[in-house]
Amino acid sequence: MWRGEILALLGPSGSGKTTLLRLLAGFERAAGGRVLIESEDVTALAPARRRVGMVFQHYALFPHLDVGGNVAFGLHGTGEEGRGTSGAVAQALALVDLAGFERRKVQELSGGQQQRVALARALAPAPRVLLLDEPLSNLDPSLRERTRRELRQLIKRVGITAVFVTHEQEEAFDLGDRIAVLNAGRLEQVGTAEDLYARPAGLFVGTFVGRANVLRGAAARALGAAEGEVVLVRPEQLRFGVPGLNGVVAERRYTGATAFFQVTTDPGERVEVQAAPDAARVGDRVSIGAASVLRFAEGGQ
Repeated sequence: MWRGEILALLGPSGSGKTTLLRLLAGFERAAGGRVLIESEDVTALAPARRRVGMVFQHYALFPHLDVGGNVAFGLHGTGEEGRGTSGAVAQALALVDLAGFERRKVQELSGGQQQRVALARALAPAPRVLLLDEPLSNLDPSLRERTRRELRQLIKRVGITAVFVTHEQEEAFDLGDRIAVLNAGRLEQVGTAEDLYARPAGLFVGTFVGRANVLRGAAARALGAAEGEVVLVRPEQLRFGVPGLNGVVAERRYTGATAFFQVTTDPGERVEVQAAPDAARVGDRVSIGAASVLRFAEGGQ
């Protein structure tokens, strides 16, 4: 990672995202390998000595402490408590646009404000890396998009390197400069959102990131694949009226500017096509071709 980068850890439940975050923080010990922060080997260091800030999924704010007390708690064990604590608290709250909130009760704050208090607590000791475990999961869906933008702007304004865990692709795409895709404890690919979508390293990444049709056998060969190859094609890359696969439109889902059509092909595969809403009707017999496809060896990951 480069200084100031935001890296998203993306993967399904159980893929190892939170475990990796806890390894970086020092809450878990790895069976092998090393953890380096700014070229320093911190593998054997206790969490308090690694100079990392952690924002937990449920914020972990103390209801018996006011906002200032919660932020000051982040200085415990750093050697900073008692020496300019009030100044460090005020500075951290100003960073997250909560200046003057020191005496507020955390119960009086909105979910977004509580998240920013947790962020201020993590930033108060001036950490080298900020770690966030699903930071938006407690917010209402209507608030998440706006809060994602605000969180990215805040992290970029502070200029701190950040690693955050999420299982939502949209969140990873919005927040991350790069995205690391994990699967069953394995790092599948690291890249920008564009890299992962257009150039997935394997079938798992290709199907986990974005919508995708995976075709085998006769259906794959109809779109130009060789024997033993699997084809991955995005719905927007498929075209009606182009030679390739033949079939019947089984379903149509209108989404506004476009629609998603489910086509049952003659080889028996179900294919999703994204096209103009009036491109076809349910029951129509159609031919489908592809503007571009990705090919993988059968049995590959």
